[in-house]
This record gives sequence, structure tokens and C-alpha cells, in this order.
Amino acid sequence: MLTLRTHDQGEQGREGEARHCHALRVRLAAADTVDAGSFAPAAGRPRLWRQRVPAASTEPEAVRRLELEMARPVTAARGVRAVLVDYADGAADLVLVAHRGAYGRRALHELAQALLRGTGPGSLPERGGRTGESRSAVFAPAPAWGLGEPERGPRAPGNSGPAEQWAQNWIALPAGVNGDSAGWLAALAVVLGRYAPEEEPVVAALGAGDDEDVALLPVDLMGSKTLGDVTDALRDLLRTAPTSATPPVTAGLVLALDEAGSRAVEEPQGGGPGGTEGEYVPFLAPPFPLTLTLVREADGGFALRCHYRPRAVCATVASQFVRHLVEVHRQVTATPWLPVADAELYDKPERDRIVQLGRPGQSAGQPAGQHVRHAPHRIDEVFQERVAQRPEALALSDGDTRFTYRELDLWSNRLAHGLREVGVRDGDLVGVCLERSAELVALLLAVLKAGAVYVPLDPAYPAERLAYTVENSGLGVLITALAEIPGRQELRVVTPARLAELGADRADVPPSKATAMDPAYVIYTSGSTGRPKGVLVPHANVLRLLDATRADFGLGPEDVWTFFHSVAFDFSVWEIWGCLLTGGHLVVVPYWASRSPEQFRELLRARGVTVLNQTPSGFAQLVEAERTQAPDLAVRLVVFGGEPLDGRRLLPWLDRYPESRCRLVNMFGITETTVHVTAETFTRAMALAGSRSVGTALPGWYLYVLDGARRPQPPGVAGEIYVGGAGVALGYLRRPELTAERFVPDPFTGGRMYRTGDRGRLRPDGRLEHLGRIDNQVKLRGFRIELGEIRSVLAECPGVDTAVVVLHQDDPEDSATARLDAYVVLSEGSVTGLRERLARRLPEYMLPATITALPELPVTANGKVDLAGLPAPVRIPGPRRAESSGQGPDSSQEGPGQDSSEEGPESDIRTELIDVWSEVFGLPVSASDNFFELGGNSLLAVRMAAVMRERGLPSLHPRTLYLHSTVQALAAELRPSG
Repeated sequence: MLTLRTHDQGEQGREGEARHCHALRVRLAAADTVDAGSFAPAAGRPRLWRQRVPAASTEPEAVRRLELEMARPVTAARGVRAVLVDYADGAADLVLVAHRGAYGRRALHELAQALLRGTGPGSLPERGGRTGESRSAVFAPAPAWGLGEPERGPRAPGNSGPAEQWAQNWIALPAGVNGDSAGWLAALAVVLGRYAPEEEPVVAALGAGDDEDVALLPVDLMGSKTLGDVTDALRDLLRTAPTSATPPVTAGLVLALDEAGSRAVEEPQGGGPGGTEGEYVPFLAPPFPLTLTLVREADGGFALRCHYRPRAVCATVASQFVRHLVEVHRQVTATPWLPVADAELYDKPERDRIVQLGRPGQSAGQPAGQHVRHAPHRIDEVFQERVAQRPEALALSDGDTRFTYRELDLWSNRLAHGLREVGVRDGDLVGVCLERSAELVALLLAVLKAGAVYVPLDPAYPAERLAYTVENSGLGVLITALAEIPGRQELRVVTPARLAELGADRADVPPSKATAMDPAYVIYTSGSTGRPKGVLVPHANVLRLLDATRADFGLGPEDVWTFFHSVAFDFSVWEIWGCLLTGGHLVVVPYWASRSPEQFRELLRARGVTVLNQTPSGFAQLVEAERTQAPDLAVRLVVFGGEPLDGRRLLPWLDRYPESRCRLVNMFGITETTVHVTAETFTRAMALAGSRSVGTALPGWYLYVLDGARRPQPPGVAGEIYVGGAGVALGYLRRPELTAERFVPDPFTGGRMYRTGDRGRLRPDGRLEHLGRIDNQVKLRGFRIELGEIRSVLAECPGVDTAVVVLHQDDPEDSATARLDAYVVLSEGSVTGLRERLARRLPEYMLPATITALPELPVTANGKVDLAGLPAPVRIPGPRRAESSGQGPDSSQEGPGQDSSEEGPESDIRTELIDVWSEVFGLPVSASDNFFELGGNSLLAVRMAAVMRERGLPSLHPRTLYLHSTVQALAAELRPSG
């Protein structure tokens, strides 16, 4: 049975000292059993204070006063505080609180004995021990692996500042459990190895030696074959008790085994006065974020106490950690020959509970997708149902052109017959390479009606990328308006106009034997090897996605959606079919409107858009454009996807569109699992807390967080995310080896699941926290570094709107050239101040070598942060060197405007533009500089237009900048006419 108590330890300023203090309490039969002379200070003797409590020793007031007295730390300089607490019923407590740097445990016991006997100063133990400074480095601020979202505790009574909260779990150990220190430390090392498999566990033992040193014990689990090997290695290390202050540890074991239960002080010899009972508190504030204390009970058995920080470790996970430690210790004792890799943290019932966490609403073993509507139809067949229900309802609009469901149906039927005329048959792959338009939507629908599979290609992609997709997919037909398309010799290229001509006389739907389980589309995604891979997704998966979200999101005929994203990005699948298969109105967003937040916002207002789908990076630009406008949008639902969401950036939107008016949903998903997997309604409270939760699995989907051996990780512990259920794709096109590697058997259901390569952890309530890509972890000069961790610290700094951190290596053959580069968007503050804050938060090896401030981070066509598009970093001095002005790496360069000697309107505009460009890019700019060569992108173009508008310069349309990309050319284009 676990019992839970929470104690306030006072202000955080006192907690640092409290970690180094321990306390001893001895219950006396009466206060006068202590020699009265010991109350007076003397040479070598601490003063013994007397505190009278007007309550019996068993009354709540007396208990409270005693607990407060034992919780007050002392400084190393003072050494010890001795207090006699005298109660109204005649009983008394002798309380000693000492700093470990002055009195170790043995010395503290000797001091208590001396005070009880009333002996002279010469017999008192001398102060001695370490200052505690070398030990302070081991106190990690929070578990490195994270144990779930912090639980917020109350403030300490009468304390206006935040209180550091501690909680503890007690568990009485079964009879027969031994107190062998090495065995418990071995169990602790194995559990830590499972909780943080990427790190070599370092366990800490406090009180392992007579001098009270902290023993830091690195454990080589990989080199240890059995549990017994780990125990023997730790036993050897305990003999030497190394005290190195690095690295910091997450969990430590406090050994309090030489006291028989609560009897902290032996009865004095020689018949002198003595204590009838006592309590030894090995620390006032636990020295480690997760501190395990092993104590011997009065009956000879053992108990385990776990102190933890509720702000870093939730109660459920703290309880499970203790449970897992006890279970592994049982295996260490009973089966020392067991291989370390085979040690189990939990039994089958607990494993089943963990597996069930990622399957909300499903019973164990239930086949995926049973509780959502079976989807026997194809996408185009469900579209036909919507046509029959509301033929004259508005289905699609593109600028001033509008189409009803009946008109879109007839249009796509003719195009489908045109495809048949050029040889397209059931199951064929048809490439579609067109700009975003109503025609593109009609053609995608036509491909499906022809029983074929559409392969979207973005005409903005580089020629090499288009050629690879055409070749790899083996396309026989490509629909495009481009004049030149690189590709296979056998490829037949056809224009939309030609297809319309070929099918002009047909209005019916061409017959097809394609089924719901046949592929509907193939979308190519980036691969870690640099080779894009095509993902085959069947019709049924898309319909299951809509079944899983329609009711919850309230999707229906009254909704107006936007078609905003590239058709080669799977977000477009959700936008197009999510709208048309629920009877909504789909608004095509023109390319230039998607690049101008102001134009996009006006489109949302004018068309009354209610459902908006955005990447967080793209939405941030809309929020900025929204600030100066009246909150008159009709948007009721915003769905985020494609990249991690920083909830704090949603606060300005929530100020204008509160939760009761507009619902914000954060969704995690992958192309291989059909766009979305989880959903989390994001509240203001979550935004303020910076929550990383992406919610629970959608109905019909399920997920696991597994370790390297594909065992479930305990709640709160990071591992790789696996996804199963209704959305798992058919596999990769023409990549059987990769399909077998990533689409693997589900060991718990016998089905198939997708190995995502994403890192995450399940909370005890079943919500998933997404922690980035597994390959986002880098190694620099021997240190393992999670780039997401540095980014999170940057994002928490005041004035930082968003940030990204990358590893650069100038010379691939020379690891000494590797460095961390950070890029930030600042709303206030400076890079200098940012580096100073980072230096206080991060170890030196995690500090970025450069921090480059940008107006906006570049994004890809899919709206994700474009790492390849980041400009060369601006090198700035480190925190120990003089800071530069931040105006560029070389102030001796030719200054802005030096090549602008001509006079006249064009010269004036050019001079202004040079100033604007210098401000936006943060470096000197000349008239011949090219916007894109400087690292410009669509988001910087937006920022540049805003700065020009603020300065009263001519308005800048993104298209103008794309066509006139140097200062000189742009000035000529913008000069006043006449």
C-alpha cells in the first residue's frame, strides 16, 4: 500500500541549503532530563535553545510546531541548531538540525548523546566534513528523461513566492527482502537504464560511507551480462566511493540502514538520561529529483521511501518508479543469472494496462476500426452520395468561379472519361502536376472515378525532384500544363484541356472494379536517406479518418474550408476530402494569397471560412496579420498539423477569438498513417503551460511508445512512437525492404503497425507528448544532445517567438568544425541577452556557437520550418568575450548605400530599401544584393512588406519581389511614374 504526503519545504531560496541538511529528533520523557548547563553556549558547544509549546505532545499544534522546527535548514557556517521543544504534558523533543558540511550522520548522533549526558565541551564531537560545494553539482534540476506534465502544488502558507513542493511515497517491502546496498543500487541502475536507454546510468548513494560523501557510481549496463554482474560491479565501486561531481544524476539512493526503524539514538550507557524514541531525517530537502531512501523498520523489515518533485514528476509515475524498482530488485535477488536485457519492470497485468493507454475507447484485443463505421466505399462513391443529397449546394470556388456539387460531379465525370480515352485503367498511377485550382480538384476526383490512383506533384518542386518521382513511380500518364516535364520516355503527358475534349460527350461515371481497399493516392515524403518514398494510402483510410472526426469536430454542410496547402503535402488530403465528403464548401487559396497573410486573412473574411487547417508556422503569420484588424472572422475550428505546436504563440489569437468562439485542435500525424493520428483541443491553460501534448489517438487509431526491444515504455518515459489501426497505409511504392522495415507486426494484436521514427511519451492519462524526431538527437564532442531541448530553453526566454537549433559541420572530414547554430525570431531583447540567459540554463557543451536573429523562420511549401533554407549563421562572440553590435560579422565592410550616388526618386527609394533590407536581414546590404541569395524566403518577404508599409514606402506584393529580387531592380520597379 502506497501512502502519499506532501510537504512544503519553504521558499526555493532555502531549499538549496535544505538539501545539505539533516535532522535528528529524540523524544524525552521530560525536559529536565537534559542538563540545564547545556542551554548556555560554551566553547565548542552549540547553544541549546528552549521552545515551550502550550499543547500536549500528541495534539496537532504540537505536531505542526515540531515539523516546522525540523524543516528549518542551517547554513554551513552555523553548522548546527539545537532546540529543546517542551510540551504542556511534560514530554519534550531534542531536535538537532545540522549542515552535512559541519556534521556527518555519525557526528550528529554523537552530539545528541553528549547533550543528553550533559558532558563537557571537551567530549563533544568536532565539526568536520566537506562543505557540500562539490556535491551540489550532482543535484539535477529535473529528471533528464521527464516523467510527465508537472503537477502544480499550492503556495506555502504566508509565502508570496512559489514554494518548492516535495511529496513522498512509502512502501513497506515484503518479508525476506534484504537491505544489501549494492543490490538496491543495481536495481536502480537497471530501472534508470530502461527509463533512459540512450544514457549510461549514473546512480548516487548518499551515506554509503562513514564520512557521508555522495558516491557517484557509473554503471556499464551494456558491459554487464547479468544482474549479478551489475551488483558485483557496484559493490566494488561502493568500496572506493568515488565522489566526482559530474555528471548530474536523476535518481539517488539514500542509505539509512544502521538505524533500527525510528530509533535514531541508542540508549545512553551508564544509566544517564536517554531518549525513548527518535527519528533521523537524512535530508530536509531531497538531494536528487527522485530520491529513494531505504530504512529498516522497528520489526527488522525494510521500507522504501521515494521523495520527488511534483512539479517535475507526477504522483502516478513516482509510484510506478518505486514499484518497478521493487520488482527489479526482486529479480536481482532471486535470479542474479538473468541477463540485464531480460529484466522486466512489470508483470503482465501492468503491461496490459500500459498497452491499453494508447487505445482509448477500445477494449483489449479489439480489432482496429471496429467502433467506427465500416468504410466499404471509395472516396468518389461517398462524393456521389453528397451530390445526391444536395446537388445545388456550393461545393467549390476559385476566385470568382463557383461550382455546385452537381456541376463538379459532371465536370469530373467528363475528365474521368478523358482519362479512359488515353488508356488509364483500374489501379493505374496517374501523375497530376498542376497549380492549386478548382481544375486540380476536379482532376483528382476524375482520377479516382476512373478507378486509378493519383500521384500529386508540385510544379514548384525542382526538376530533379519531379523527374525522380516520375521515374520511381513508373507513371504512364501525367496531367500537367507545364511545357517541359523530365521523366520516362514511355510517359504520356496530357493537358487538362485535352482530357476535357476527349470526355466532352460523356456525363456518366465510368465503370470501375476498384474497391475501398485499393490505393487512392501515392504521396511522396522525404526520406532520411535523401530519397523520397511514395506512400500508398487506400480509399478506406480516408473515410475512416472522417468517420473518426466528423461528429467531434461538427463537420457538415454549413462549413467553409480552405484548400491552402500543396497537393503534394498530405494535409491537402484532409482539406479536400474532409470538406467535399462532409458536404462543405471548398475555397481554393491562390498561390500569392497563401504567401501574403493580409490577403489570406481578407479571403477568410470575405468567404466566411469556418474550418481552417494550418501548420503552426503558417498560422503565426496569420495571427500577426490579424492583430491590426477587427476580430470579424467566422473561423470556428483551426486544425494544426505538420510540425510541433508552441502553444504560447496562440495566446494573441485566443485573446481575440476565445475558446467558446473558436476551437483550436492540435493533431499529430504521418503520411503513412493517413494524415492524422491524435487530436488535442488546445486551451488557454495549455497554451500558458507550454504543453507538448498532442492528445489521444483518434477512434480506430491506436499508438504505443516502445523501447528498442519493442517493449512498452512506462507512462512518462520516452521511446519511439508506433501507430496501428484504421489509418495504417499499405506500404511504400516499390520499396518492399523499406516497407518491411517500417510497417512491422504488432506484438500485442497480431496486426500491422507503423514505426514512426518519432520520439514521444504517453502520459498516465493516455495523452501523447510528441518530443520530436529520434534523429534530432546529435552527438557533439562525445556529448549526446537533444536539439529539441535547446530549442525549448530558447523558446522559454522572454522575447523569443520561435527558435530552431541545427548541427553544422563545415568540414565533413573534421569533427572539430562541428558546432550548434541557433536561429531565433525575437519580438524584444537582444542576442547578447539571450546568450547570457542560455549560459545560465544550459551546460557549456549545449550552448550554441552562434545565435542568428531572423524576422521569420523560413518554411517549406508544406508550411514546415525549412532547415535547408536557413541562412548562413551570424557569428557572434561567446559569453566570455566582448559582444559585437549584432550588425553583422564584419563592420569594416562597405556600408549601406555607398553605391547609391545617383539622385532622384529612384535613388531615394533605393536608399530606403537598403535600410529596410539591412534591418530585415540584420547585416549590411548593397544595391546589387539579391533577396534570395541573402537567404530571403516568403516569410521574410512578408516581413519586408510590413516594414516598407510602416515607413510609408510603396506597397510590396510578394510577386513583385519574386520578379525583381535585387535592391536595384526593385527600386526601379517601385519608382514613381512620370
